[in-house]
Amino acid sequence: MVGTRRKTNNVRIGNIAVGSDNPVRVQSMTNTETSDIKKTANQIIELANSGSEIVRITVNNEESAAAVPYIKEELIKKNCFVPIVGDFHYNGHNLLSTYPECASILDKYRINPGNVGFGEKRDKQFETIVELAIKYDKPVRIGVNWGSLDQSVATKLMDENKNSNNPKSSNLILRDALVLSCLQSAEKAEEIGLSKDKIILSCKVSSVQDLIAIYRELAKSSNYPLHLGLTEAGIGSKAIVASSAALAILLQEGIGDTIRVSLTPSPSEPRTKEVDICQEILQVMGIRSFKPLVTSCPGCGRTSSTYFQHLAEEIQEFISKEIPIWRKQYPKAKDVNIAVMGCIVNGPGESKHANIGISLPGTGESPAAPVFIDGKKTQTLRGDNISKDFINIVKEYIMSTND
Repeated sequence: MVGTRRKTNNVRIGNIAVGSDNPVRVQSMTNTETSDIKKTANQIIELANSGSEIVRITVNNEESAAAVPYIKEELIKKNCFVPIVGDFHYNGHNLLSTYPECASILDKYRINPGNVGFGEKRDKQFETIVELAIKYDKPVRIGVNWGSLDQSVATKLMDENKNSNNPKSSNLILRDALVLSCLQSAEKAEEIGLSKDKIILSCKVSSVQDLIAIYRELAKSSNYPLHLGLTEAGIGSKAIVASSAALAILLQEGIGDTIRVSLTPSPSEPRTKEVDICQEILQVMGIRSFKPLVTSCPGCGRTSSTYFQHLAEEIQEFISKEIPIWRKQYPKAKDVNIAVMGCIVNGPGESKHANIGISLPGTGESPAAPVFIDGKKTQTLRGDNISKDFINIVKEYIMSTND
C-alpha cells in the first residue's frame, strides 16, 4: 500500500492546483523552438491531449519570449487550457522585464539558482525574477540541477568538509550542496516577499540512489510541494527503468507532487511517450488511473502461436487511439482492466480477475476463446474474427461504464 502523502502547501498553477491535497500531477516539456509558434502550440496540444497536466516551454531568448502570447492565443483557439511554465536560465530577469506580456501570460516560472546569475549579479537577478512573480501573481519552481549547481554553495561546503574531524565523501557533499542551494533559494524568495504557497522545489540528478536520498532530505526539511524526476534519464529501456525505480520508491513513501520522465525519445518516438510513462508509473502503483490497463501473459512453450501477442498489441493501440475521446465521454473507462491471455493454465483465472478478459487457445488446445466479463464467462469466440469481435466487446463495455 502506498504510504501517506507528505503534507505540503497547495500551489495554484493556472487552472490546476499542486500539493498534497491534490492528485500527483503529470508534467512534460516541449522540445520545439519556442519561437516557432505553430510547432510549439501543436506540441503543447499533443502533450495535453495525451494527459500532461502541466507543460513547460523553453524561454531562452527574445524571440521565444515574444512568441509566448501568440502561443497562448493558438492554444485558446483550440480549447487547450493546460498551464504553461516558462523555463528560464541566465537571462530570465531580462526577458521577464522586457516582455511583460510573456511574464503575465505564463502560469509559472522555473528558475535554476545555479544559472540565474553569477557573482555579485546573482542575488539581484534572482530578486528581479521573484519580484516579477509577485507582481504578476505567479508561482515559481526553484529547480536545482547537479549539472549547474551554484558553485559558491558547493565550494563553501567542500571547504568546511576539509576541516571536519569526520569528513564526508565528495558525493555526499554534492547531495548536501544541492539540498542547501534549493532551501536557501526558497528562503530568499520568501524574504523578498513571495508567499509559501507560490513555491515548488525540485532537486534533479541523474543517479537513482542520489535522487532518492536528496528528495528524502528535502521532504524532511520543508513543506513545499516537490517536483520529481531524474534529469537526463537517457534513452530507451534504461531511461524508463531508472525513472520508474527512483519515482516509485519516493511515491511509495508519499513524496512527490508533480512528476516528469525526462526521456530522450528516439527519432521515431512521439514526445508524448514521457507522458505515457508517467501515467503508467502512477497507475500501476495504484496512485491514479488514466486509461484501461491491459494484462497479458509473456508466452511460453504452451503458446507457440503469436495470436495472443498480436491481440494484446491491437487492444493497446485501440485504447491509445480512443482514450482522448473516452476521457470526455466515458470518464470511468480509466478504471477498466483488460486481460489478454494465451493458454488454459492462467488464462481463465486471470481473465476472471479483470473487468474483461479473453483466454486464447494455447498449443494443442481447442480453437476456442472464452470471454469473461466481471468474473463471469459470457461467450466463446471462434473463427477468423476473434480480434475484431473482442475489440467490439471492449468497446461495448467501455460505453456501458456510463450506465
